[in-house]
Amino acid sequence: MIKNIVVREYARLTTDEVENSLDRACISASAFDWLCKINASFTKAGSTLVQVEGRRWLKLDSYVGVVETPCGTRIEILPKTTDRTDCLEESRQLLRKMLQRALKLPTRELGPTFISDFKAPLSEWVIGQFLAHLDHLIKRGVRFDYRRVEEEQRYLRGQLNVVAQLRQPPGRQHHFQIRHDLFSADRAENRLLQNALHLVCKTAQHPANWRLAHELREQFNEVPLSRDLKADFKAWRTDRLMTHYQPIRPWCELILKQQMPMAVVGAWHGISLLFPMEKLFEHYVGAWLKSALAPGAQIENQARRHHLCEQGGEKMFELRPDFLITKGEKTWVLDTKWKLLTASDRGNKYGLRQSDFYQMYAYGKTYLGVSGDMMLIYPKRAAFQEALVPFEFGGVTLQVVPFDLLNDQLVGVRGDWERAPS
Repeated sequence: MIKNIVVREYARLTTDEVENSLDRACISASAFDWLCKINASFTKAGSTLVQVEGRRWLKLDSYVGVVETPCGTRIEILPKTTDRTDCLEESRQLLRKMLQRALKLPTRELGPTFISDFKAPLSEWVIGQFLAHLDHLIKRGVRFDYRRVEEEQRYLRGQLNVVAQLRQPPGRQHHFQIRHDLFSADRAENRLLQNALHLVCKTAQHPANWRLAHELREQFNEVPLSRDLKADFKAWRTDRLMTHYQPIRPWCELILKQQMPMAVVGAWHGISLLFPMEKLFEHYVGAWLKSALAPGAQIENQARRHHLCEQGGEKMFELRPDFLITKGEKTWVLDTKWKLLTASDRGNKYGLRQSDFYQMYAYGKTYLGVSGDMMLIYPKRAAFQEALVPFEFGGVTLQVVPFDLLNDQLVGVRGDWERAPS
């Protein structure tokens, strides 16, 4: 039986009996130990899933998504954009929207009733979208292909493999070594869909998802499982005949952990989808920036044109701003930070980090020279609703701007690179 727990970033988990909320929750001892175990693999990769506070408390880091433990505890982690504790559905919808746009996930509407009533965790939403696309694909027609088969039979079919037939030992010359083409659904795309469907059937909890998954599995019975996910994804064809397969691929990648920024490794293979919120915010803002560019403006993600210094003619310490926008001869440097600022707290520098300003200073001197404009983009919240007074770096101006995630816009600032509102 799956036990669902919903929290948000930086929430604290404990084995003590506490009243569950978005900021703290009680989990089983086995789930606690398992989280400590997988945190070691995250630490080796240079990140942290949880911070251990004593023997009975864990503090989550800035990962969002869902993680499922072997004991049946499913922990849904939502983004924290407000200090309110009554924003569960608002945060859940925001996370889905951010994932859909940042990862370019196509969605398939299942009807207004289903959408309004579907308040299940993130994993069930992903499963529902995958199943909707798979159902549509099957109705459009599963692609079959010819596959070359070499085998031994008592009858002649296709071509006779003359060389292999001549090598037949005495007593087996009445058997035929043959080659023939088999028209079947055993191809890379279908094998990957079968793998994803197999996992979905084991993990789906929502009644509609569970029922549809098992109905579709009956229609996919003849397709074998993939033995090499990476090789099959490379073999996924994108020609004209496979157009109706393209919308389901991102969902298949997501379920099979081929598109996850951070995978949960180990022997347990439940559906776990974890995303670093810093990267998710960066990708989301990047997708919006591309759609908001004025004619003639161009954007470059993670530009790698300059380094911080040189030694013996060798460049060192690559400088990579999140976004570099150019229009004509003018250039803008933009960077995103997932941190909640407080515009009224000037005594604590609004919550800004000095290291971020050192970073922006280096970007300005290398990419802009003696003058230009830069922008640090933070999420909008109740305590940070307007851009701060600009900061000056001796000719280079830095603006600290809130980004409204609900309405998809930069608040209070409009750059020359931005398309005029219609």
